[in-house]
Amino acid sequence: MKKRNILLLLLTFVLILSGCTVQTKDEGQSTPAPDNNAEQPANTTAPTIEVLGMSANEADLNIIRDQLTKNGFNVKLNIQPDYGSFKSQQDAGNYDVSMSSWTTVTGNPDYAVRSLFTTGGDYSIMSDEEVDQLINQASTQSPEDAVETYKQLEQVLVESKAYIAPLYISLKSQALNKDVLNPESVRLSKSRSLPWEDIDFNDTSKRDQEPLILSQTIPTLTSLDPIKGNDGSINIINTNMNVRLINLTDDDKITSEGSLSYNHSIAEGNSDYYFILRDDINFAKVEDKLAVDSGERVGADDVVFSMNRAKNKDSVPDHRTYTLHEHIQDVEVVEDLASLDAVNVAGSDETVRQALENGLDTPIASLVTDKNQASTKDGKYQVIKLTTTEPFPQVLNYLAHQSAGIVSKKQVESINTYDVAKFDVNKDIPYGDQNTVTEGDQYNNTLYASGPYILSYKNDYEAVFYKNPGYMTGTDHEPNINQVKVRFIQDADSTLAALRSGEIHLFYSVPETKYDVVRSDSKLELQTVQSNAVAYLLFNTANRDVAKSEDLRKAVLHSINQDEFLAYYKNNKEKAYSTLSPLVNTGNELKADPAKVKEFLANYQNSK
Repeated sequence: MKKRNILLLLLTFVLILSGCTVQTKDEGQSTPAPDNNAEQPANTTAPTIEVLGMSANEADLNIIRDQLTKNGFNVKLNIQPDYGSFKSQQDAGNYDVSMSSWTTVTGNPDYAVRSLFTTGGDYSIMSDEEVDQLINQASTQSPEDAVETYKQLEQVLVESKAYIAPLYISLKSQALNKDVLNPESVRLSKSRSLPWEDIDFNDTSKRDQEPLILSQTIPTLTSLDPIKGNDGSINIINTNMNVRLINLTDDDKITSEGSLSYNHSIAEGNSDYYFILRDDINFAKVEDKLAVDSGERVGADDVVFSMNRAKNKDSVPDHRTYTLHEHIQDVEVVEDLASLDAVNVAGSDETVRQALENGLDTPIASLVTDKNQASTKDGKYQVIKLTTTEPFPQVLNYLAHQSAGIVSKKQVESINTYDVAKFDVNKDIPYGDQNTVTEGDQYNNTLYASGPYILSYKNDYEAVFYKNPGYMTGTDHEPNINQVKVRFIQDADSTLAALRSGEIHLFYSVPETKYDVVRSDSKLELQTVQSNAVAYLLFNTANRDVAKSEDLRKAVLHSINQDEFLAYYKNNKEKAYSTLSPLVNTGNELKADPAKVKEFLANYQNSK
């Protein structure tokens, strides 16, 4: 081949590469081609920022990379294929900023900040006395008074110290096959997880013959002990496996509907909370991979046990949710019926007893401490009194969280016989270990479920659940469909394809970029609602320059242009300032500012 022809061929190859973009299949939008973990050509005078994220968020990571590059940074993308790999990298400190997200599934602002930002919080990598003080102050205030405190907190988190850089608020969405499922039976709640028991087929004769087929991206389940996990692998699963003292309505109001309580009441002083328990729920267990009634009733002793272990950091190794329940001081079974007449409901002349009896077919004739003696039809009830460390009405929102699920005292104590302080991951098998429900040599399902469904088994392909035969039978809350399968599908494109082909019946959390595809398919229905989910960048606070330099963090912060994210998602996202943004209108707003970026970068360079 002649030299000239070789040069022309090389030139053509370079031109093709220079025009490479990644296009979404749905809308033809272009984002820069991902470089995955490869470093950009280095500018020796610019700081390098390593951005950690998951492949599912690749489009966002590309936008972040471009914004930082444009503002004078060298950017290294550390893109991991799944949550487990991402968490390992995060735990190892292999990042400057990680792309994080948080959904306030309890509908209250304290949950939006406490676990994330307090010293020692379940998911916190921070330790800042001012942040701690503001979070604790706001938690005791009325919603009106708390707004100013939360505004100050946001300003510390973002503008003042730049611990986080907000990106956007997401919509909450799901798509369903309306030819198979009755759309009116499928709820979409702002905060709480998808309740499986309400879902029904259009053809109700299929309830016992065919499974409801759902999906989720994460196949590795953190723990089926509700207090040991608070992430996307188990939130919906544990919510549907364990009943709670309280629930949230679809618009985040506190309700006893569908919970272990017939009614609840807040006593004057806002520190004592009362719950009158149902007597029509038994724990389910698994025999020969099928759900059976254990014969054990869910009662007050299980509630006291569950709440005490929920608030105690040392009740299990690697307790992930204790800060949600640290305001619980005491939990007890009420024995004296007269004590319910002696105290009024907060802000009312009504007694606690009257409030608890509201709507009951049979009023309270007596209180019993033995759960097996409780009998609604005879007026024999169990009542729980929960006392908080200080006036704290937001405690009810936390009791609606999956981590407050009621477990069997008898069963958990029979499994967790190890010494927590000496727990050995190589030999001790705790209650809820996913290996005990995974098909194979280690399969030994010891779960007891107080909720509408129980997990029978899982493998790399799916998790299979069965209806609890002892759950509110004969009521509106008895589950409709006997079997639920949760398929593990790692990406949105594959999940949407599975929905369209009929392989699954419902796609929970549809990305905004897929809305038009769903709407174009006549057999699908898209449901959306404003959510409490916020995406943000979390700065490393331990072993990188960003941990030591506020100037460097602020330079990154002011490089973020939220308008570009909104444009990419066709305005199906909203601007955020912190994880509080969907819940509290503080008026704070982040604006991209290249001039500030230059100023903070200069300060950082001069300080080295």
